[in-house]
Amino acid sequence: MINRLSLLFISQLLFVQLFAQVKVDQLLTENLKNPESVENTTPRFSWKLNTTQANTTQTAYELTVLQGNTPLWNSGKVNSDQSIFVPYAGTALQSGNKYTWKVRVWDNKQKASAWSTPAYFRLALAKSDWKAKWIEPGYEEDTILRPSPIFKKSFRADKKIASAVAYITCHGVYEGSINGKRIGDAYLAPGFTDYVKRLQYQAYDVTNLLQNGDNNIELTLGSGWYRGIVGWWNQANHYGKTLALLYQMEITYTDGTKETIISDKNWKSTTGKIAYSEIYNGETIDNRKESSTWHPVKVVNYSFDNLVPTTSELVTKHETFKPVAVITTPKGETVIDFGQNLSGFVHFKASGKAGDSIILEHGEVLDKAGNFYNANLRTAAAKDVFILSGKGEEYFEPHFTYHGFRYVRVSGSVKPVQTEAVALYSNCPLTGDFECSNPMINQLQHNILWSQNDNFVDIPTDCPQRDERLGWTGDAQTFSKTAAFNRNVNNFFAKWLKDLAADQLPNGAVPFVVPNLMGDAAGAAGWADAATVIPWTIYQAYGDKKILADQYPSMKAWVDFIQSRTHNDLWDNGFQFGDWLSYRADGLTENTANTDSYLVAQCYYAYSTQLLINAAKTLGKQEDVDKYSALLKRIKEAFFTEYVTPKGRIMSNTQTAYVLALQFDLLPENLRPIAAKNLAANIASYKYHLTTGFLGTYFLTNVLSNHGYIDVAYKLLLQDTYPSWLYPVKMNATTIWERWDGMRPDSTFQTTDMNSFNHYSYGAIGEWMYRVVAGIDMDPSVPGYKKIRIKPQPGGNLSYAKASLETGYGKVGVDWKINDGKFTMDVEIPANTTAEIFVPVNDGYEKKNVGSGKYHYESASTTLQNKSLTVKEK
Repeated sequence: MINRLSLLFISQLLFVQLFAQVKVDQLLTENLKNPESVENTTPRFSWKLNTTQANTTQTAYELTVLQGNTPLWNSGKVNSDQSIFVPYAGTALQSGNKYTWKVRVWDNKQKASAWSTPAYFRLALAKSDWKAKWIEPGYEEDTILRPSPIFKKSFRADKKIASAVAYITCHGVYEGSINGKRIGDAYLAPGFTDYVKRLQYQAYDVTNLLQNGDNNIELTLGSGWYRGIVGWWNQANHYGKTLALLYQMEITYTDGTKETIISDKNWKSTTGKIAYSEIYNGETIDNRKESSTWHPVKVVNYSFDNLVPTTSELVTKHETFKPVAVITTPKGETVIDFGQNLSGFVHFKASGKAGDSIILEHGEVLDKAGNFYNANLRTAAAKDVFILSGKGEEYFEPHFTYHGFRYVRVSGSVKPVQTEAVALYSNCPLTGDFECSNPMINQLQHNILWSQNDNFVDIPTDCPQRDERLGWTGDAQTFSKTAAFNRNVNNFFAKWLKDLAADQLPNGAVPFVVPNLMGDAAGAAGWADAATVIPWTIYQAYGDKKILADQYPSMKAWVDFIQSRTHNDLWDNGFQFGDWLSYRADGLTENTANTDSYLVAQCYYAYSTQLLINAAKTLGKQEDVDKYSALLKRIKEAFFTEYVTPKGRIMSNTQTAYVLALQFDLLPENLRPIAAKNLAANIASYKYHLTTGFLGTYFLTNVLSNHGYIDVAYKLLLQDTYPSWLYPVKMNATTIWERWDGMRPDSTFQTTDMNSFNHYSYGAIGEWMYRVVAGIDMDPSVPGYKKIRIKPQPGGNLSYAKASLETGYGKVGVDWKINDGKFTMDVEIPANTTAEIFVPVNDGYEKKNVGSGKYHYESASTTLQNKSLTVKEK
């Protein structure tokens, strides 16, 4: 007979087994959760294994796709450990249709999981599916202020609605509502692309916004990048002069019938409360102006060939910040300090009489005297004006502008209340977290993340505040690896790289900025190399082979362009930025650490050629592997002949020269230790300050730690006087600065012509902090963290560091401490991966090969600053 104790034991055992069983969750289609417009007609599916069992891998999966309740495709049991980017392999999917899918897996203990909770996706529209007409305002526009046009359509739904999807795009930017309720949560849609070549549209499930009976649709447009002012040259109407709307809504009723509501001649147009709106200059909202007189619209015959579905995360609202102080400046002005430099806008409430106004002007810093400062915004007014209707308490927020700011100067006849700053940026999922025992380094990580947030506004911009905010290619390529630690930027960069390829010149040159607003300004080393660097970086970070395949023609065209400009395999002509904004001593017109720009170009020529070879190998293009491998050999020989002495001294003799030569493997093996020693000596000669610019800074600590100078790398990281990473932190920065000395120690400013306090480029040190300080890395031969490498290199008197990274397989975590002569480390490895864990010991590392799970290690304390660390196999 089974007693109560036995029954309790059995039930507990069953509970433990059930709890430990593998579950499948976090289903994604093309990297997105339940996307409404999938462009890939053979979409790829990803999932994660959730289990408390150690050493768990997937040995097989079964995936099924359904349309409604009808199975469309079943993979059968596939013996594979692949759980990311598994391609659909069934019959052709139909554009505009919604599909659900689910998956189950078998683990290495031969146990099957339950079926996952279903996910869904909707295939994007084909060009032939568009029935809507482009419409423009039918009234005569004010050509000076250009108030935002509003488009309206009313219709009746006399049957019960089962589902409805709205497809929207425009010339300009838009926001919409149905029955007074906002459509989606996106801002500045359809986003920033070359409107002529690639115009994104968005798809929204609007079922819950519709009602039986009368329905009212309204769309309001802003000038945005289409006809708004862009660039410091103050050009308007870059893509066109008139705003236009394209709207199509597919309604399915419960009886199975369908109806399509489209933009056409039956819509009406007018203007309303948004009296003026420009991205740089700000917005004027006049609540006294009502949308009263409606005019017919103008139907226009624009092409549909440039329409593409949105496949990346949209710009949305994020954190809100309450004022940390309200300041009366020495000039007597009222300034609100929100405590954080951010991109976005301010919203608030106010009460007053009709015609009362509130004016908000935005700036990043206060000047030395404590007064509001916005001279570094150049011609960008960054001013929002709000005019009251006098009808009780009113709520205000901008619609089609955003600002880079921490401080807001407030003027006008009434005061705002319940004031908050709202951060606005692309909704890329947060994946990384880093912390250590040094509060200044933690603030540096905070600043890196926030500069990324503030500058990832549909494209990777250089800055969010002044009359620029362009997609500078050099900034993006240097920062892309750090970006991939902080957030999931797979889709973000995949979208922007398509823009890059579309704007690439016929000769293969890559523009300085993407989307290209600068004509033939293209082809500079370190900038145009975004075409090769970012696809390879994203492939490595996420295991997304498709991005390599999509971008390979662009990568190849760029390398071929460089080759066409060389003589004897040496790239020594044309305009170059060089190591932009490297160290400049006060009072000198020349950089005291000036690296020859053609030396930099030759280094990047080699780098891009190597990355092209890597991509060709991955994609199985052996003919290209052979061709470009031979070219790379010649590039390296040309570099050595032109720039290196027989004793290993490199022309320019700068930190950047040695860093690029070592990072890109341009020196023979016997000269590498000499070059590394010269680099360390150079740093010492500057009293352990860096002198690098945009291109040299990223690789500086990597080269030092790779070549036995981890102690020097930490000295640079911990340096807090100019020029250094921590100097801006000491000056109370909350983001990364464009210049090492944007604000001098006496609180005076560098030049107002180019002095952004929110530029992410120098934040590229972030990946070294994750990878070397905390120790989270991957086996480069197995992309996407399928095989993880944990190898922290403690130093700099840090007593602890911890970091985590949410990979395509789950969370990787490291938490190490040095306390009372003992080193401890806790490591978390996600299911369906393996790891090499290097445990620091006094004379080197002990290597552990493990599967998934949580691990704890202890060893004698060590500073780990010995150049001859070795690995003990155990």
